[in-house]
Amino acid sequence: MLPTRSSININGITIYYEEYKHPNARETIVLIHGFLSSSFSFRRLIPYLAKDFHIISIDFPPFGKSGKSLKFRYTYANIASTILNLLDMVGCKHIFTIGHSMGGQIVLNMILQRPDLIKKAILISCSGYVPRAKTHLRALTYVPFVERFIKLYLKKSGVEENLKIVVYDQSIIDKDMIKGYEEPFHHNEIFQALAKMLRHREGDLAANALQSIQTPCLLLWGDHDKIVPLHIGNRLANDLPNSSLVVFKNTGHLLPEEIPKEVYDEITQFI
Repeated sequence: MLPTRSSININGITIYYEEYKHPNARETIVLIHGFLSSSFSFRRLIPYLAKDFHIISIDFPPFGKSGKSLKFRYTYANIASTILNLLDMVGCKHIFTIGHSMGGQIVLNMILQRPDLIKKAILISCSGYVPRAKTHLRALTYVPFVERFIKLYLKKSGVEENLKIVVYDQSIIDKDMIKGYEEPFHHNEIFQALAKMLRHREGDLAANALQSIQTPCLLLWGDHDKIVPLHIGNRLANDLPNSSLVVFKNTGHLLPEEIPKEVYDEITQFI
């Protein structure tokens, strides 16, 4: 199934999204990717979900094919608000959301802002408890040409070496996978936007905010996640009052890439 690809200007920035329309689906699932990623990260999960659900996969700024404006405020709260505005514009009423890694934090911010909109949330390897960048790091983002240093830093190890860290079974890494994850770095404007994100990003939601969320949440984790270790999942499961945690053996951080069928099975059972 091929998606309908669209871009729309909201809050002063272009948001790109892909829509997989299902003629008979009664439920809509919204996908939010993680840091330095895009809708590409759900490429192996979407074919399963699209059999049963109407799917909307969003590139949140400054990633993927969405805008990288230096006038946009790259906080979780503003990104979440912008996505909610998009969903209102496309007519979404009551949805399920899936957030991977940083996308999970954005989903949690969406729930805090609009608990009426989101029926249930699936948080895959969700980031958590990361504080705001320290003052001296935020100050560095004002240094002229800082984007060049960010570019050099991110390219130092390369996409392939980073993928070897985030997946458990490295045999799944192929040319198509490498090409898909390195594509965002072909656009130089993203590095300036990343500097702004480092400056703007507030810390992850505190325990008291998490404890106020009543929306049912399913937490999916890999037992070999080196990016967001399992102890974060356990802590989130403790702080989110209406949540459950499922741990997969011999998997890393990219569950939608590594075990899409198993992830799909858990999601459909939860929904």
